[in-house]
Amino acid sequence: MPDGKPAGYVAEPIDEKAASPTAPHTDGKADAPTAEPSAAKQAKRRPPWMWIVAGAVALLVLYEAIPWVITAFETVSTDDAYVNGHVTFVAPRVPGHVVRVLVDDNNHVHKGDLLVELDKEPYQVKVAIAQAEVAVARSDLIMAKAKDESLAGQAHSERFDLAHAMEDLKNQVAELHAAVASLQAANARLVKAKADFDRERELFKQRVISANDYDAFQESYSVAQADQEKAREDVYRIRAALGLPPPAKADELAKVPPDLDETFSEVKSAQARLQQTVAQLGVKPTFNQSPDQMITNFLKRDPSGNLDRIVAQLLKSAPDLVQADAKLTEAEANLRQAELNLRYCDVVADIDGVVTRRDVNPGDQVLAGQQLMALRSLTDIWVDANFKETQLAKLRIGQPVDLDVDMYGRHQLFKGRISGFTMGTGSTLALLPPENATGNFVKVVQRLPVRIDLIDYNPDVKPLFVGLSVTPYVSIYEKPTGPDAGKILQPAINAGPAPASAAVSR
Repeated sequence: MPDGKPAGYVAEPIDEKAASPTAPHTDGKADAPTAEPSAAKQAKRRPPWMWIVAGAVALLVLYEAIPWVITAFETVSTDDAYVNGHVTFVAPRVPGHVVRVLVDDNNHVHKGDLLVELDKEPYQVKVAIAQAEVAVARSDLIMAKAKDESLAGQAHSERFDLAHAMEDLKNQVAELHAAVASLQAANARLVKAKADFDRERELFKQRVISANDYDAFQESYSVAQADQEKAREDVYRIRAALGLPPPAKADELAKVPPDLDETFSEVKSAQARLQQTVAQLGVKPTFNQSPDQMITNFLKRDPSGNLDRIVAQLLKSAPDLVQADAKLTEAEANLRQAELNLRYCDVVADIDGVVTRRDVNPGDQVLAGQQLMALRSLTDIWVDANFKETQLAKLRIGQPVDLDVDMYGRHQLFKGRISGFTMGTGSTLALLPPENATGNFVKVVQRLPVRIDLIDYNPDVKPLFVGLSVTPYVSIYEKPTGPDAGKILQPAINAGPAPASAAVSR
């Protein structure tokens, strides 16, 4: 080398302070403590922005950690929660040909909006037929009323005929008694005339009286015989008219059976006619009653025995009238059913919601009850949160819940409250529930669905869709509010007595 240094030689750095003539002379032992304070001074001289960044990071950590810690201690949460809601399946009530479909999937509809229209012409024809049947039934009812009123008038007349027949019977019995009395008088006159004739005949034989006197007594006797015979025939005639046989003894001519009114032909005929007429008015005839008993029982239908009110009451329950009224009611019911079927040709929305799963097109032939589409409600929704069984100890109905929905980002919370607990875990409600009766059993923490109802939910501002993921935070230390607050089971619902006829659901 030109400078006389070996190859590979590297010059050591020269300490300017040591080389300086003014620097104090120190040996090697004094140089080491001097280097350490120099490094500490360099560390203390770090830039301020590093300290600012470190402080900001610490504050950010505290800002995020403190609420998380508070929330963790004051709430119970799960990430296994979803929005749920009712679905209404739209189906026609009557079969028919689809003419129009006015909605499509994802359309928002209101209750009562027309969704599908069926061909109405066949049902309009049925309505016209039902209207004609109603008109015929009304005319039949009018005819039945006129007929029953005529029967009522006839019953009035025949009731008086029966009374007249009974009066005639009494008159004939009285005539019989009078005829028997006349017969008895004729018998007495005959006896006297015969005695006078016998006496005068002996005097005529003795030529005491003249022939003219004898002829007068003979004539009187013959007339008495004729009068007696006529009186007897009158008695027999009256008895025959009363349907009485000749008496066995002469003193029984005036004897009349006590039940003569039940066997007398004219009375029985009048009674039968009255029974036939009132039977058409709904009065059950009783053939073993006497006419007096029949009239008495008939008048008992009204407390005051007013015949007009009795007949008016019978007119309301007359079989012909009831039958005609029933036919009119049936025809009117058929008309209402036909009008309903015509109205059912317009398939409308039963709830406010959104159309999903549309499966109908114009030209389709649909059946009653066939599913055409579904409606998802935007208002009647809730959250099903599947909490672990180890989280249920402090959960109660009425506790407030903050619902964090991922769809709207963080810190977009919805308010809710616990409304009930499902009576069974999700595994037991599965199609194939687990069978744990095996030798190799491993305990798995189960989850119980808890229903959370939304509070002050406005679907027009921020709608929630069925199936969205939700993270609920239940405030377990806040006081439960609302119905059944603080309970685990909801009370039994008192629905009242069952209706006579179950309503047909749409």
